Amino acid sequence: MSFGLYGTGFAIVICGLVYGAYLMHVPTHWIVVGAVVLLGVGILSGVKATRQKDPAS
Repeated sequence: MSFGLYGTGFAIVICGLVYGAYLMHVPTHWIVVGAVVLLGVGILSGVKATRQKDPAS
């Protein structure tokens, strides 16, 4: 699976969660904190899932 596809999926999830938090009247600074944390988790899991394995020596 490519990193771009993984990133796009995570971006959609983050946007949905941000919109839901906005509808629940969560303060903006907490929405930003949550989005930044989810972005970091998305990058870490995307790199882990799509990185190439090191060849055996």
